[in-house]
Amino acid sequence: MSDKIVVTRIEDKIVTAMVEQGKIVELNCEKSGNDSILGNIYTAKVKNIVKNINAAFVEVADGIICYYSLTENNKHHFLKPVNRDYLVQEDEILVQVNRENIKTKQPSVTANLNFTGKYLVLTSQKRHIGISKKIHDPKRVEDLKKLVDRFMRPDFGIIIRTNAETATDDEISKEADQLIHRFDRICQRAMYRNACQLIYEAPKGYLSLIRDQKQTCLNEIVTDQKDIYDAVSAYFEETGEEEKILQLFEKDGIRLDQIYRISHELKQALQEKVWLKSGGYLVIQPTEAMTVIDVNTGKAIKGKHVEKHFLKTNLEAAVEIGRQMRLRNLSGIIIVDFIDMKESASEERLMNEMREILRKDRIKTMLVDMTKLHLVEITRKKVRKPLLEQWRER
Repeated sequence: MSDKIVVTRIEDKIVTAMVEQGKIVELNCEKSGNDSILGNIYTAKVKNIVKNINAAFVEVADGIICYYSLTENNKHHFLKPVNRDYLVQEDEILVQVNRENIKTKQPSVTANLNFTGKYLVLTSQKRHIGISKKIHDPKRVEDLKKLVDRFMRPDFGIIIRTNAETATDDEISKEADQLIHRFDRICQRAMYRNACQLIYEAPKGYLSLIRDQKQTCLNEIVTDQKDIYDAVSAYFEETGEEEKILQLFEKDGIRLDQIYRISHELKQALQEKVWLKSGGYLVIQPTEAMTVIDVNTGKAIKGKHVEKHFLKTNLEAAVEIGRQMRLRNLSGIIIVDFIDMKESASEERLMNEMREILRKDRIKTMLVDMTKLHLVEITRKKVRKPLLEQWRER
């Protein structure tokens, strides 16, 4: 359960920390100028089409070339009328950045324009009503679908988010109107723009984190930066949310970084080794293809209780791995080498525990399986850059 979000400045970065039960579980860094292009919508020009990978490369701004999958995007937002449904070089289309550049990979863009609110997501390609699987009450699901169906049109779909479960019909209806108006305004504006222009700038990273939190879990948002306080306040005013959870921390000589030890947690999250209370430790090593996590006991264990000790260490490691994945924003393929255990019951308990831990992650994360070599495979959706890249970016 999220207790609070803390936003401050450390060096030249805005750092957002998500605190659960007094412990930092997520960190996000962004330049004060917010140079991130994630979520931005551009008029783009097709520079090249590569048939053997069924993809195009499009320019969204001066010198910024992005990957555009033709497998995932078979319908395009052409800015000028054309009598075809396929792309050719020099075509001008409307796209949204759905993944930042990560390591050596270029940013990725999509024709599926997404407009995310607290309760709903409007999508231009998935033209149906979707609903969060975390809403379990069948009656509430049906009521929400009927409410949203009033706003449906043939040119977009709407996904109902988890927050909608506890929202009023008026709150949801108001947000639906706002998202539809934004979608229409952007599509109309794009028709009169040249290629390689920014049409819509996504909210700053800390505002997106605030928006995406489950409404019933967030108790407080605190910052010691007046400009950030004003930006969040304006966001609340625009969305019609209550500002009572927003606090401006003002104490001479004391910073939020000191109170929550954000710099300390940041430093720890950038190191390879993570110590466990039992004396064991994790070694987290990102590579080009995947992230490898090794679990170690930290000392030699002998005697008849070896299996019990290994299971205890592995279970402790599983909890910390779930936290570190969120803290460091690890994504893609993650391979975990837990301490080998002989009993199948121990392995089954560990896997069940790991699944429960991963369910708490707000980013789509899946435990794939345990291989014959007893390596645990996990996948986590790539959205933002890993924390290490966020911090080192200048």
